[in-house]
Amino acid sequence: MVQTTSAVTPAVAEVMAELAALEDPQIRAVNLNHGDDHGVNLTKLRAVAKRLKTQPELGSELWATGDTAARLLALLICRPKAVERDELDAMLREAGTPKVQDWLVNYVVKKNSHVEELRVLWFADADPVVASAGWALTTERVAKSPEGLDLDGLLELIEAEMKDAPERLQWAMNHCLAQIGIEHPEHRARALAIGERLEVLKDYPTPPGCTSPFAPIWITEMVSRQKARRQPASSCESSRRQPG
Repeated sequence: MVQTTSAVTPAVAEVMAELAALEDPQIRAVNLNHGDDHGVNLTKLRAVAKRLKTQPELGSELWATGDTAARLLALLICRPKAVERDELDAMLREAGTPKVQDWLVNYVVKKNSHVEELRVLWFADADPVVASAGWALTTERVAKSPEGLDLDGLLELIEAEMKDAPERLQWAMNHCLAQIGIEHPEHRARALAIGERLEVLKDYPTPPGCTSPFAPIWITEMVSRQKARRQPASSCESSRRQPG
């Protein structure tokens, strides 16, 4: 999917013009606070992708522009299973913004046959942004396929490194900590203790209706919901959401 040419084809120019027309200064201002330099409503962006359907070649050309909105669109119209391992590695390292990285990992890498190889590669990377992708994929395994993972080892790393980790990596490690506590009762007490001791994101402002990303609160809330789902149908389940 990575393309090195800088030539802009008519098809790319047409899509770029459409994205420019969707630009909203207010959306851009909000996104900039989160490190994302685009102003396109994502619902409208998805509508463009739905109309274009799967077009790997166009996706490669849009990615090559370096424009954040164009790259997000590229990830929606690519063919995830067809992207080579080295291409995915290069794309992650040049992703730039959090949203592009998040969509690359969730919409492309997770559907690719090289996902486990990349998880291991990225997890140990010296670049904290790249490492955060490895942690995100590890969190996915903690929840869905933990067999073979050293959960005690992960907790040791989190306890030793999360407090002083750069922001994006810290968020990914915190998510892993919470997921271990939520999904694995035998490790829950230790996960809660680590969260309480490190106090990472303890004072993070949480909007009404959302769950705090502070791991002890997050774990306790999600475990409570799990228990509620196992109760008779007359029990009510909280409608609060996980941190986005």
